Amino acid sequence: MTIRVRFAPSPTGMLHIGSVRTALFNFLFARHHGGAFLLRVEDTDTERSTEAATQVIFDVLDWLDLKPDEPPVFQSTRYARHREVAEAMVQAGTAYRCYCSREELAEMRAQADAAKKPFRYDGRWRDRDPSEAPAGVDPVIRLKAPRSGETIVHDRVKGEVRVQNAELDDMILLRSNGVPTYLHAVVVDDHDMDITHVIRGDDHLTNTFRQAQIYDAMGWSRPEFAHLPLIHGPDGGKLSKRHGAVSSLQFRDEGYLPEALCNYLLRLGWGHGDAEILSRDDQIKLFDLDGVGRGAAKMDYKKLIQVNAVWLRAADPDRLTALTLPRIEALLDATLTPIAAERVQKLMPRLQERARTLAELAESALFLVRDTPLPFTPKALALLTEEARDDLSALLLAFAQTDYTAPSLYQAMVAHAEAVGKKLGLVAEPLRAALTGSTTSPPIDAVMETLGQHDVERRVFAILAE
Repeated sequence: MTIRVRFAPSPTGMLHIGSVRTALFNFLFARHHGGAFLLRVEDTDTERSTEAATQVIFDVLDWLDLKPDEPPVFQSTRYARHREVAEAMVQAGTAYRCYCSREELAEMRAQADAAKKPFRYDGRWRDRDPSEAPAGVDPVIRLKAPRSGETIVHDRVKGEVRVQNAELDDMILLRSNGVPTYLHAVVVDDHDMDITHVIRGDDHLTNTFRQAQIYDAMGWSRPEFAHLPLIHGPDGGKLSKRHGAVSSLQFRDEGYLPEALCNYLLRLGWGHGDAEILSRDDQIKLFDLDGVGRGAAKMDYKKLIQVNAVWLRAADPDRLTALTLPRIEALLDATLTPIAAERVQKLMPRLQERARTLAELAESALFLVRDTPLPFTPKALALLTEEARDDLSALLLAFAQTDYTAPSLYQAMVAHAEAVGKKLGLVAEPLRAALTGSTTSPPIDAVMETLGQHDVERRVFAILAE
């Protein structure tokens, strides 16, 4: 059997981070077993589905390199097939037409509310002759669900789960306007797409009992189900905006690397010993459903930043430069010159050692591309005392005698510090402040080599001229 799984988001809003983890788990499961990963856009909610939300789905999967193996399926293009199956069920006696009016349904709901019971359709058209149908009422098609016994699902994460059939009613398969319900459309689509495993959030577990009954009514083999525990906020509550980013592209915009986000989400509800940082190849090699935990996972943004920092330090500097330059231009609202871009590229190996996100990386590189006068932090200004300015003047003369490479510039600083009887830091820190406007940066000798003699002198002269 060839494993076939699907990611089936609805384009009715932002793509939640929990949905992204579901896509990742489906992708890794398919790759681990040599199967296929498919995408189905469940756009049957025509009032809320938008092209923009659909594009976000494609953008997220592309950004995270979770590319489906076949063209996407749009559920809204399959209405005829959904109706065909519903009609076949009527003919087979496993579904029926229900002619209840809105008033009748409203009365049933009112009675359920009064009895403080959940609303369940009472099946009044279940065995009734359609010839008794009232005029002017377009029927829905309902499943003739079993009324006794229980429906059992063998879940790959939760184990065996079951529900008494008396707790379920004859759900609607086809609305009176001919549009299928979500529960019915999903079953038909999964069957026609030869889906072997349905891996999704455990908020769908109740749906699974109902969908299992449709499979059974059609005589179709059920896929295997695996319901993933949900992701909660750090406080254990439902993940929401108050906890931080929940829209998937927001993580991209905030400067997280796709491989870092995938690595973090993988470990959020799945484990393999003490392994923390795993490449995509390692993830594919190790991932299987037996490693998925049963308890809800908690989103930990501090841990995500730590994981991102690890991947950032290991990333190719040229790639980081390409990702960072547009962010710098956005911060400055200006186009960088080739010289400025070259500086960022040259110092990137040092810059990436300190940053935790691409946003921080862009901020830390701004001093390389700014013109004088630089903006200064209060701490940096406090270092530029009269005594420090005397040191800066002497250092410029010493640096002018070097070849302006980092090693020779460093030696010149050491020699000056020894000559004036100061610790190296007391000499280097004011110089850092003068050249960067800050008290933090990559090693100052590397900074000077990157800036070049002309810009080093121009920046120091701007301080001395004040």
